[in-house]
Amino acid sequence: MTVRVRFAPSPTGMFHVGGARSALQNWIYAKQHDGVFVLRIEDTDAARNRPEWTEGILSALDWIGIERGTYEGPYYQSSYAADHAAAATRLYGEGKAYFCDCKREDVIARTGNQHTGYDGFCRDRGLGPGEGRALRFRTPDEGETVVEDLVRGKPTFENRLIEDFVIARADGSPLFLLANVVDDMTMGITHVIRAEEHLPNTPKQQLLWEALGHTPPVWAHVPVIVNEKRQKLSKRRDKVALESYRDEGYLAAAMKNYLMLLGWAPSGDREIVPWSVIETEYRLEDVNHASAFFDIKKLRAFNGDYIRALAPDEFAAVCAPWLTGTETIPAPPWDPAAFDIQAFTAVAPLAQTRIAVLSEIVDYVDFLFLDEPARDEASWAKAMKGDAAEILAATATAFEALEVWAAEPLKAALEEVGLARELKLGKTQAPVRVAVTGRSVGLPLFESIEVLGRERTLRRLRSALDSL
Repeated sequence: MTVRVRFAPSPTGMFHVGGARSALQNWIYAKQHDGVFVLRIEDTDAARNRPEWTEGILSALDWIGIERGTYEGPYYQSSYAADHAAAATRLYGEGKAYFCDCKREDVIARTGNQHTGYDGFCRDRGLGPGEGRALRFRTPDEGETVVEDLVRGKPTFENRLIEDFVIARADGSPLFLLANVVDDMTMGITHVIRAEEHLPNTPKQQLLWEALGHTPPVWAHVPVIVNEKRQKLSKRRDKVALESYRDEGYLAAAMKNYLMLLGWAPSGDREIVPWSVIETEYRLEDVNHASAFFDIKKLRAFNGDYIRALAPDEFAAVCAPWLTGTETIPAPPWDPAAFDIQAFTAVAPLAQTRIAVLSEIVDYVDFLFLDEPARDEASWAKAMKGDAAEILAATATAFEALEVWAAEPLKAALEEVGLARELKLGKTQAPVRVAVTGRSVGLPLFESIEVLGRERTLRRLRSALDSL
């Protein structure tokens, strides 16, 4: 048997990080078993689907290494509508489904309980298709449905507790449960790896597989991803869009590594490991049952470690989108003509040790490419008081007299300014840093001033002095 797994997202919004994890888990499983990864776009919700969401799915998968051309598909669920209808017709014809015109309020009136599921009222009424009549699957009255799950063992469901569920609406359109099963059958899916939120649906789907004469797939339900309040990650409440993390400057390698740790861990006391290790060691049987906390602070720290591990030329290359702008990344605040690649290359190693996401590079280097530094008002208010004017004036005089414009002479000159006033270097350099870079936090000051150059540095010191 050839292992065939599928990833089946709906193009109804940004690409969820939980979907990215599911895709990676399926991708790894297929590779480990020389199998096939199938991409199916479940696009039957016409009111919410948009072409750009489909493209967003494809580009997000590209970014995490599941690239177009390396998998089977994408298939589109809407193309299989005839198969869904045929399956519904077959189940009805074989007496395994029946039409029902009950409304929810009818069920509540009969049972006296608004929490009770459907009571099977229409099972033997012999209704045919018609307006307001949905098609329900007839679940067994006795026995158990045992789900063979690679993660959770053998969850068992009493059939008498599974209500006769709707598989097609009154207009004939199939519900997710039926369409999903029929598509998996059509595409020869052997293993279904997905989040545990789908586990309650699994006995229903397994019954459908069996009713349609097929052996159910092997199931694997991995833990859901939750926020710091242990709530399931929500598009409405939480930062979940993979594209947002990509455009903020998270590296694909860091994101992939982190996503795979949500519910699983590699061998040894380590978390940051090469992707090849994850591909080799990952086992669904080793996945934890508990919900997985998506810790953005930890992801940020992960990303910083990955950034610092890059070679200098790699770091410069991955920063490029934030230095120029793209369709999804805003252009930096400087005129493109003002960008100096040599100046950036000179300070890039200094920035590489300080940033956690690539978008932060802009605030670290913008002072080099703007006519005047972007002033942070809080930094200005804190630094430009007391003897700041005297320090700026003395520093401008000392810098102007330097024969060699380099970091060490610049530092020595500012130390002399401070010694003359019995000030430590940190106190002395505070107004100088803000005058030159606009901020109180940034790259090492003297290396920054060296790259900025004599003329621009002196002009900024005097401009700041004039503002006091």
